[in-house]
Amino acid sequence: MQINPGITSSDNKANNAILPFAIITFIYFIVGFLTTVNEQLQAPLKFTFLSHAGSLKNTFTTLISFFFFLGYLLNGTLGSKWVNAFGYKNTILRGLFFMISGLFMYLCSSWVGDHYPDLKFNIKDAVIPYGFIVFVMGSYLMGTAAAIIQVVVNPYAASYELKGTQPVQRLNILTAINSIGTTSAPFFVTVVMFSGISIENIEIRQLLFPLSILIVCILTVMIITKRLHLPDLVHTRVVGEEKLERSIWTFRHFVLGVLAIFFYVGTEVAIGANINLYAFELMDSGHPITFFGKTDIIVGGMDLGIHALLSTLYWGGFLVGRAVSSFFSKISARTQLITTTVLAAILALISMITQNLWFLVAIGLLHSSMWSCIYTLSIKGLNKYTSKASGIFISAVFGGAVFTLIQGGLADILGSWRWTWWLTVICELLMLTYALFGSRIREKDFIH
Repeated sequence: MQINPGITSSDNKANNAILPFAIITFIYFIVGFLTTVNEQLQAPLKFTFLSHAGSLKNTFTTLISFFFFLGYLLNGTLGSKWVNAFGYKNTILRGLFFMISGLFMYLCSSWVGDHYPDLKFNIKDAVIPYGFIVFVMGSYLMGTAAAIIQVVVNPYAASYELKGTQPVQRLNILTAINSIGTTSAPFFVTVVMFSGISIENIEIRQLLFPLSILIVCILTVMIITKRLHLPDLVHTRVVGEEKLERSIWTFRHFVLGVLAIFFYVGTEVAIGANINLYAFELMDSGHPITFFGKTDIIVGGMDLGIHALLSTLYWGGFLVGRAVSSFFSKISARTQLITTTVLAAILALISMITQNLWFLVAIGLLHSSMWSCIYTLSIKGLNKYTSKASGIFISAVFGGAVFTLIQGGLADILGSWRWTWWLTVICELLMLTYALFGSRIREKDFIH
């Protein structure tokens, strides 16, 4: 194996420090935060841009998440190529640039929607503003940014030598910090972006100022990251003219892991993105969601929204679960995955039968460690194939687009969100199959 000549003794010493790990962890926090902001804007945009979308309202609404995760499918391997060509740090910087570009498109969307509300086109009985199309384009760029950054942070965290930790623990720590971002994002959208007013009364112009602040913040992070030392990692990527002897697709446990992550992200995102839409449906049908007997949350005259609380507690379950599982040094990734998928399938079934959304919220606690488990099992023993595998692995996050859109379409066809959660049950059972059988490494797939 060729060693990167750019690695020095000082770099190796830095590999044992916590600062580089903290840097990528913070950037991953930003990814989680903005990913959930994108999802949580679905409901507000449904009431603003898509108020006249007719029978296709749910389908168009879920296009926001679809195009976000389309960025993963089309550009995950691009991030992998950049890691091999330019290294981890330069690839992160490129990802941050795409993130700023996506936020700028959001800003343009809000400006167009505010200043030119009559720019619209028709699809069947749906009237769609051009501002919505601009927002969807921004969503694609944001997904591309998230994909490129995740291609860096996942293998970096898994391969980084942090004393007293194992790969699945480091990934759980990384994703726990990411969950702080996903947990805080719903209330950021409700309270900061839309000032805590009722969702029926929001205006698209309210996005202009907070989006401008976010652009400045990410630009600042980009400048700071460029100045900081982020050491490269050997044995995790192809260097120079080195060639890979075999196709990454010949590793069965990796290929099946890619499929498992496709189904995992599919159901993870579908719940986080669509649970609040289901909540509005139940409210409109005379079945309001209650929290300790209350149907609304009013603090200081601001309506924080039960729908925001549902999403916050769902993503908050990820934070709690990942924090707890980061201490599971003696419980294998396979055992964790078997246990959590079984319990998640049971909770989804109970939620459908009882129409109680809190059982769906509880799945967040179980979903918390699944990414780390599947990723760890999938890249185990790949060595120099790791960065290439990570790019393909990240592309499988496109499942978040597929299942969110399918569920939205089913909700329009069935006239309700209730029985669409069978998609979650199916995804959990397929992940269980991977844990039981697909994650086992064949003898010929060991790299000696």
